[in-house]
Amino acid sequence: MKIGIFTDSYLPYTSGVVRSIETFTEELTNTGHEVFIFAPSYRGCNQESRVFRFSSIPSPTNPDFNLAVPFSIRLRPMIKKLHLDLIHVHSPFLLGRLGARYARRLGIPLVFTYHTLYEQYVHYIPIAQSVTKELAQKVSRGFCNHCDGVIVPTGIIGNYLRDIGVSTPINIVPTGINVAKFQSGDPDWLQRRFNLPPGEKILIFVGRLGQEKNIGFLMDCFKAINREISNTRLVLVGSGPAEEDLKKRASDLGISQQVTFTGVLQPADVVNCYAGATLFVFSSVTETQGIVIAEAKAAGLPVVAVRAFGVSEMVQDKVDGFLTELEPRQFIEKIILLLKDEQLYQEMSQKARQNAEQLSTANCTATLISCYHQVIANFTVPE
Repeated sequence: MKIGIFTDSYLPYTSGVVRSIETFTEELTNTGHEVFIFAPSYRGCNQESRVFRFSSIPSPTNPDFNLAVPFSIRLRPMIKKLHLDLIHVHSPFLLGRLGARYARRLGIPLVFTYHTLYEQYVHYIPIAQSVTKELAQKVSRGFCNHCDGVIVPTGIIGNYLRDIGVSTPINIVPTGINVAKFQSGDPDWLQRRFNLPPGEKILIFVGRLGQEKNIGFLMDCFKAINREISNTRLVLVGSGPAEEDLKKRASDLGISQQVTFTGVLQPADVVNCYAGATLFVFSSVTETQGIVIAEAKAAGLPVVAVRAFGVSEMVQDKVDGFLTELEPRQFIEKIILLLKDEQLYQEMSQKARQNAEQLSTANCTATLISCYHQVIANFTVPE
């Protein structure tokens, strides 16, 4: 198959959406399919094979993220020559809508992956800070129902779309991970790189440092945990618009010396961070999947996470970690339990590794290809 990917979010920007596109593109290519990506440009981007870049501008509310200008005189003649079998879009805005228009012009199927609970992210929209939950849902519903197939990473998100009125066929396709890669990290790298004291129990978070990730909750809980178990450290891997506010919060809480901000790291070094950690902690309540949870489990880390949306399907409660309510006491208790009960910790670590195998890139990509074939088989050109 020849697949056109239209996305508002792509390298060098880092996010769960970008990671999903990277993962599936690599595996699709390895299995003989051709993938062409249409994405915003970023300063310093080199010319890339099969990647079409649109002129773009930095987002006023998140300067690391570029907003594409969804127009190019080069696009129409080039896309006609590709003879795409379908177009797969990854947002209902800008390039997602452009991809949808070209799917209709070319008379080919349109697939949309619903990655994001958009009503939880309106603080990033520069011209619509007062956008309501209802309007965000209306946009999602309308765009999904314009597509020939919708992909969601977890069943609970599929149910959410049905509840808001989506009638298009929905398929569950989680983003897979290279399990072996996350089992091969250097367990000493994190301590060496950031000069951490030996023997610490490290609680790790990996992801964008944004308001929607609820990292302030992690910090508040960590203060109590560190008071109970003094040789603990919170490591935040990543960067984002809330980073400076979070550093100030750590200072205000009196835990700056026990909290490490790594900034953006190379993928291989993120793997090393997992290998050097003790537990994965996650308090976001906006995830449609939470790929980082699967990565942590592959590295053998039990997970303590807030039970919300897609996360609830990524952790087997009381098997490879714990799911809690958004309530500090519960969250703190489960972390302390795992840090103090070595036998329970080892049992959950082993189960985490085993359960991560279910999300291998090969398995997930095979499911995606099956969805593509199904959409193509059922497609009829609109009159």
